Amino acid sequence: MSQEKKGIEIPTAWRFKRYYFFAVLTGIALILPWITINGNHFFLLSFDKLKLHLAFIQFDMQELYLMPFLLMLLFLGIFLMTVIGGRVFCGWICPQTIFRIIYRDFIETTILGLRKRIKNKQQEPDMTKTENKVKRVIAILIWTALSFIAAADLLWYFVPPEDFFAYLADPAEHMTLFGTVIGLALFLIYDIIFLKENYCIYVCPYSRIQSVLYDEHTVMALYNTHRGGNIYDEHKTKQFTSQKDLQAFKPSAECTTCESCVTVCPTHIDIRKGFQLECINCLECVDACTTVMGKLGKPSLVTWSSDYEIIDQKGKTKYFRPKVLAYIALLVGITIILALMGSKKEHMLLNINKENRLYSVERLADNSVQVDNSYEFLLQNTENEELKYFFEVIPPKGMEGKIIITKPTEEFSAVPNIKKKKIVVLSTTQMLVDDERKDTVIPITIRAYAVGHEDKIVVFRESTFTFPRADVIKSAK
Repeated sequence: MSQEKKGIEIPTAWRFKRYYFFAVLTGIALILPWITINGNHFFLLSFDKLKLHLAFIQFDMQELYLMPFLLMLLFLGIFLMTVIGGRVFCGWICPQTIFRIIYRDFIETTILGLRKRIKNKQQEPDMTKTENKVKRVIAILIWTALSFIAAADLLWYFVPPEDFFAYLADPAEHMTLFGTVIGLALFLIYDIIFLKENYCIYVCPYSRIQSVLYDEHTVMALYNTHRGGNIYDEHKTKQFTSQKDLQAFKPSAECTTCESCVTVCPTHIDIRKGFQLECINCLECVDACTTVMGKLGKPSLVTWSSDYEIIDQKGKTKYFRPKVLAYIALLVGITIILALMGSKKEHMLLNINKENRLYSVERLADNSVQVDNSYEFLLQNTENEELKYFFEVIPPKGMEGKIIITKPTEEFSAVPNIKKKKIVVLSTTQMLVDDERKDTVIPITIRAYAVGHEDKIVVFRESTFTFPRADVIKSAK
């Protein structure tokens, strides 16, 4: 919705755009844990089942080398947003901000009328009135219920919903989960109702590191001192409290000193003072000034722009500058590496340990000698269904068919997520090496596969077969 005022178009408020964006993010966060493809989630880090689900692909905990790349993507993505748009993450994506909007703007103001105006965030409700006390209790109860939902939603990315509710039905056996839900909910109640934006100002470490990432082209909410006039001096001391005094000092100053940009600020700052760490780029001050100045037929004095363009007036903001391109290159590179590593996921896990005894030698009825090497295979089915498995040995070139598996002789089953131990015996009746001095270690490859899925569920492991020296063969009984 927009309207015309003396030729100046007042666009849709950033506040409403944020509401729409928050609704989309909230919907995604609540719905995503319930979506599965072949039993796999979009993202699930399960410490209970030692699994990582990523993009609907299941990885075993032994493949957690992917997690550092995910964390790098997360932090580099936030850094990139900060370099381009300041604390845009805080104002548009951070759960703290979204929860405060839900509680303050939706529950307290829209539903209960405890606060009279959304645009005045500095005036706290009069809690001397009984009516307001009742409304405050109702608001706390509503947010308490929502806090438990939010806490549960967070845990659904670590304990999938299908297990979460089953575990909660038996709290005595799952006290850690039960306690975590309660602890998170209590923290959200305290944080959103009592700590409020002080969390952003004093607790959140992001506000302390963001200034290191800023440069003159970083986009943020800025007050145009060239048009509006300097309300504060270089020491950040307020000089003018009325438009009359301001215009007496600078006749061209357009600021009306209405302080709409101040009363609407959730972190209680005055954007006219200049750059401040507390600003979360929610752009509510931009909306306030746009409305006031629009009624006067003038553009807003507070805009979402950069020092380079508004304060220094050197030209247009440069978005694709070397620092930004470097972050983009890093993000693209890490994404490619993550995709390549994820594409090499092993659909089964296999560890091979050779037994302490190097070999056993036995003379057969036909006077031939059989040499056995024994191994312990530890196999884990990482799929979501029970499968049958078998092995085959791949000897070096020239020894094809001379080393065979004599145990097990039949395929065997393995259920998901349970490690299965198998004793495997490789044998030969051939004279592979005729060495009088020492045993010979022959490199071999073990191919393990799921029967019926040989093209997909297959792994190769390097091992060795020890063949005894010639005198051991001759003395075999």
